[in-house]
Amino acid sequence: MRAASICGARSARVIEEQSENFPPMTESMNRMVMRVARPTDHLESLAQMYSDGLGFELLSEFVNHRAFDGVILGHPGEPYHLEFTSQRDHHVGPAPTRDHLLVFYIPDRDEWERRCRRIVAAGFRHVQSWNPFWDEAGRTFEDIDGYRVVLQNAEWETT
Repeated sequence: MRAASICGARSARVIEEQSENFPPMTESMNRMVMRVARPTDHLESLAQMYSDGLGFELLSEFVNHRAFDGVILGHPGEPYHLEFTSQRDHHVGPAPTRDHLLVFYIPDRDEWERRCRRIVAAGFRHVQSWNPFWDEAGRTFEDIDGYRVVLQNAEWETT
């Protein structure tokens, strides 16, 4: 069990015992949508960077929703989105660490090279990864808030 290697054997037993108390996942429960949300002090510029650099489209936006402005970016029909928000009269500052990452796997070498050029042209800065693993088959890029995106030239494989 993978949980045992990460959490330890005792935690894995607790997870196993708890899962026995829940009904099995239905197909509709397996079709979840993932949204990664984070604040920024540069909403308009950041949205443009991610749209231009990663090819995301503006899926939704909101203005003054309980004192927050925001955008939701993604690819229509895909089960993942990025949400960037800005709270009025509040400063959030830069990323808290150099290891806050979004990782995209791009197996085709030519496509990966094109995407690396595109993300730099959009304003991301090529940086050395905090974790050297990501530099072995990928490149790490930093946005204007200090958050990082890794473009990994590999297939995603579960182990």
